Amino acid sequence: MLSLQILLDAAHKSGGILYLMAVLLLVALAVTIERFWALGRMQAQCRGWVRELKGRAHVDPDSLRDALQGDTHSPAAQVVTVALHHDLGDPLDHFSDRLEEAVMDQAPRIDRGLWMLDTIVTLAPLLGLLGTIIGMFNTFQALAHPGAATQAVTGGVGEALMATAAGLFIAVLGLVAFNALHQRVRLVMHQLERIKLMLANRMYPHYRAGAGASASTSTSHSSGNEPRRKAPATAPAPAGPVATAAPLPHALQASAA
Repeated sequence: MLSLQILLDAAHKSGGILYLMAVLLLVALAVTIERFWALGRMQAQCRGWVRELKGRAHVDPDSLRDALQGDTHSPAAQVVTVALHHDLGDPLDHFSDRLEEAVMDQAPRIDRGLWMLDTIVTLAPLLGLLGTIIGMFNTFQALAHPGAATQAVTGGVGEALMATAAGLFIAVLGLVAFNALHQRVRLVMHQLERIKLMLANRMYPHYRAGAGASASTSTSHSSGNEPRRKAPATAPAPAGPVATAAPLPHALQASAA
């Protein structure tokens, strides 16, 4: 059974490697707890905005302004704020680009701190290997002295194995936490993309309706000012010989006279 004194002695003999690994473990735990809390809150806020927008067929700036009073700092609220201050007279492509820009602006805020976990997952096994080398070096030093006690030899091997186990333990915990947090980041980004599409579909029907009405009005005006077209002329008689009536007999001509 490992006691606290044994762990402290092993950390002292490891050249500070186990102390450094303890710091990495604390950093990994702190980042994991903070990111789980922050991303869980972001997910809840995004779900609220999705429900708010999904329940409306059309969205106007006034309704968005009222909804923003309860949430002004979340990533979803920042995207909605860009939509609120955008000129709906611009083309739809410009509106989508502005929303996409707002989503990308929130990406560093969403995955903040995950690089630390990624670094710790890679660094911890390497530090464990370094601690193993130092422990084996201490073991060889003990074997170099004639009549070295068995405890000194096994102690060095134990320190080497302890460093390896600590590095693998930290790497496994960090890898599990990193994958779980990466999945939450992906879900939050997916919800922001969904909010972007919902805003475009529910705000721009007003613009398209107004553009269609103005186009139809201009078409009717232009058609009213055009001169009335003349009726097509009668087609000319076909060319070629024309059949004439046969001459009446002389008796019929005399009677008719």
